[in-house]
Amino acid sequence: MSDHDLAGTAWQISPSQYLSSRPEEFGLPDRPDSLYITMRDGCRIAIDVYLPQGINPGATFPAITIFTPYFRRFKTIEKSVEPSPNAAKYRDFFVPRGYALVVIDVRGTGASFGVRESLRSPKEREDSREIADWIIAQPWSNGIIGSTGISYLGAAACFLASTGHPAIKAIAPLFSVSDIYNEQLFPGGMLSRVWSKSYDELMVALDHNDAEKISHFPYFNDPRLNGPQPVDDDIDGIELQAAIREHKDNFRLHDMMPELAFRDEGPIHAPELNTDACSPFYYQKKGTISGVPIYSISGWMDGGGYANGSITRFLTMAGPHDRLLLGPWDHGARTNVSPFREQIAPQFSILAEVLRFFDEHLLGMNTGIDKEDKVHYFSMHEEAWRGTNHWPPRASKRLYLTHDDSLSNQQPTHASLKSYQVHFETTTGSQTRWERLGAANVTDYFFDWSGRDQSHLKFTSTPLDHDIELSGHIIASINLSSSERDAALFVYASEVKPDGTTIYITEGMLRALHRAQSKCPEEYITTWPYRRFFRSDAKLLQPDRAERLEFALLPTSWTLKKGNRLRISIAGADADHFPQIPNGMPPCLNLILGGENGSFVEVPIL
Repeated sequence: MSDHDLAGTAWQISPSQYLSSRPEEFGLPDRPDSLYITMRDGCRIAIDVYLPQGINPGATFPAITIFTPYFRRFKTIEKSVEPSPNAAKYRDFFVPRGYALVVIDVRGTGASFGVRESLRSPKEREDSREIADWIIAQPWSNGIIGSTGISYLGAAACFLASTGHPAIKAIAPLFSVSDIYNEQLFPGGMLSRVWSKSYDELMVALDHNDAEKISHFPYFNDPRLNGPQPVDDDIDGIELQAAIREHKDNFRLHDMMPELAFRDEGPIHAPELNTDACSPFYYQKKGTISGVPIYSISGWMDGGGYANGSITRFLTMAGPHDRLLLGPWDHGARTNVSPFREQIAPQFSILAEVLRFFDEHLLGMNTGIDKEDKVHYFSMHEEAWRGTNHWPPRASKRLYLTHDDSLSNQQPTHASLKSYQVHFETTTGSQTRWERLGAANVTDYFFDWSGRDQSHLKFTSTPLDHDIELSGHIIASINLSSSERDAALFVYASEVKPDGTTIYITEGMLRALHRAQSKCPEEYITTWPYRRFFRSDAKLLQPDRAERLEFALLPTSWTLKKGNRLRISIAGADADHFPQIPNGMPPCLNLILGGENGSFVEVPIL
């Protein structure tokens, strides 16, 4: 089936229908105007400006900003090659429809000068404020700014809005984190090894302009791309080379990560640069002007928590014009991840939906978007879009883990123990949500899942007598003891067909050291268990003493089909993606099943 917006009846006016009413009216420039803007500390930032062509003299436009660390534009060996693989889709979509586009090499990247101190620094946030000042001072500006982009670019849009700059009227962060600790670097309190290593290698290759290393990454491996494009006045490239020399002093993510193991601690040399200081959520509630509309967009296979970032942004900001879209997509919507898809490439036009949002709030058009439901989500296996005005859309039902390996509606009367010896070679494979964050070109997610749970503890429901939609977060509440003073718990949800084939739905994980829960802060509202991951909250297990680990699996919407079964499986390792916990000491886990203190899951179904 397809993720096309006509699957289901979720919209009054679907994105594709809206797009048909907004034809291109303006031409594109042959090339952008490219220049340096000098920041408060003397650092020069490279920008490209694309203006609609074929306009009356003196016409003004709202600007859409794109802040990127991945080169605003490449030099190319051949003129026929697209020089802006990062920004071309925004340029080609928005500029012909009446928007100026401003693309920025963030500090310490591309043709910009400066050094990156961390993944996303407070200095970058202040740079965005000054760039907004520059934009509204230009003769082509109508004084209105929006911002969008995927991943880093979308988080930068949140940074911009959080400055409280009065020109910012709407943002659309796409596939972007709110909290880089739990959603990106340390899911469940454990280092995301693939992401940290691969992303670090990518950024070193780009920042050093190392063509050979850049070619190893599928999104930058066109040999006709030849490093960052200098600004217009840098005809001989001398300024560009000086900027690249500065980039060689950029921080190394892989080196810094061990110093960020607790949320409240930063690098020893700069403790103020903890993960909160580099996370959009930390600023957005404090700085974003009340009422600035935010359209948060993500996918069910969007890394290790980016969908949580979109959901909490929607819940936290709770503006009257805020919106949330969750589709069957991986990070950046390069792939329709539903196992029941018609084709790999998504057919839903995300930019058409963003256009309608920006037309309403930046151009002041009456698009009717505020008459639509605030939340749209795609239910996989049903292969249909749904609409609602709140999240989560469904209540939950408790299912108990039983000693006979079943999931039961009824709480078992008698308590029992089930032992599980962790084996550190247990893994989820190499075609997972985690590889995509490392810039791997994954298209068939968890295709080899069936049979991987043979090394797990498994608890399976009876065959369903009707279809059931599961939409939201599954909450695992596992009461266990460990033979060691720490442990990791990985919990997976799968659909089991009558022939025994299993299909991956979602997963969640938690390091036992971080089991302590807290009330979620006002800047990060959740409907699922929250924890701070502070050093002061960390507590080792006492061997063989039971403790309850309660945490959410990553959100999803999935329709379980009549005759199939729901399975919850449990492991203590994922060798390809996370470190051993505790290192070199595989624990034996004893799960408590049944009785007043038994283990269970809360499943978001009616």
